Amino acid sequence: MQYAKIGCAATPKKGYAACNALRVTGGTTAFMEKQAALKGVTPKTISPKAASDDPTGYGPSDIQSAYGLASAASSSGSGRTVAIVDAYDDPNAESDLATYRSYYGLSACTTANGCFKKVSQTGSTTSLPTADSGWAGEESLDVDMVSAACPNCNILLVEAKSASDANLGTAVNEAVKLGAKFVSNSYGGSESSSDTSYDTSYYKHPGVAITASAGDEAYGAEYPAGSQYVTSVGGTKLSASSTSRGWTESVWKTSSTEGTGSGCSAYDAKPSWQTDTGCTKRMISDVSAVADPATGVSVYDTYGADGTGWGTYGGTSASSPIIAAVYALAGTPGSSDYPAKYPYAKAGTSALNDVTSGNNGSCSTSYFCTAKSGYDGPTGWGTPEGVSAFTG
Repeated sequence: MQYAKIGCAATPKKGYAACNALRVTGGTTAFMEKQAALKGVTPKTISPKAASDDPTGYGPSDIQSAYGLASAASSSGSGRTVAIVDAYDDPNAESDLATYRSYYGLSACTTANGCFKKVSQTGSTTSLPTADSGWAGEESLDVDMVSAACPNCNILLVEAKSASDANLGTAVNEAVKLGAKFVSNSYGGSESSSDTSYDTSYYKHPGVAITASAGDEAYGAEYPAGSQYVTSVGGTKLSASSTSRGWTESVWKTSSTEGTGSGCSAYDAKPSWQTDTGCTKRMISDVSAVADPATGVSVYDTYGADGTGWGTYGGTSASSPIIAAVYALAGTPGSSDYPAKYPYAKAGTSALNDVTSGNNGSCSTSYFCTAKSGYDGPTGWGTPEGVSAFTG
């Protein structure tokens, strides 16, 4: 299996964030193997740097099945807005989303029917940032994953004028200003001493469920996933299985430099609801969802740098919007709540799928990088099994 970091995922300079998305460019995905097994044939392979005529990754029914969301997805989410924050403009975001939703039989989500809205970090619908083919793939991944987990949700895409921490943070504030109670951030960068001030300026929004990708460079802490005010989302390898659940998960790790992020923040204070004892500050992650490109999700994108049409994507850029959409299915957060605490109230129950195998690197405190029963850094308390762990 071959993977490519999409154009926005290069290591950023100080004060800038990279998106946390990866794209399969060659090999056989778990979805293709699953479909071939059902048909009794040998799975085809994906050619490097070539988009497929058909989806080669998991679609909405797979995501909903894996995370116990089918019932909620069919009945909940209407009137609730999930905001996606990214950098630069994807000119084809709405039309690509239409193709994705049409293929999977989801209702139309357009500007005309009020379901979809794209704005700049100042809220303008006409004065948008410069288009960027690297970030466009990220934006397609994000809006497609919200659609997969919460088909009835409205989508607000807020495009920052650059990938600077300040502009992305301003876009978060704009999303909240425009009424979104659920905001996904699929980007991150190295921690810095400025993070605590960024917390107050951009991410401290009581009553809003804000999710952030844990990162794609294996063991190590990133920001804003390290913010005490967000739900930090790790990544898993998701495979079909013969278990009663029908799926199995382990920590996503492709190599020593590629896999879900995790770790103990160097700067951010530990929130009162987080009780692990090995880290005196904020621990990443809280929960997790599919992120391994080998078990990745289907995305439709025609403006991206890595092919035109259907592609299979991974990275914690997939898991963050999935979890934001699960929060939306669960209902509006309490007005004074920081919803990152919600899963902790259901820790160790059937409301979460505990991920107990795999690691994302080497660390001196085992649970920082290695899955175990109960809480661990790479996967937090686990993955959703329905929505009850995501409501107050």
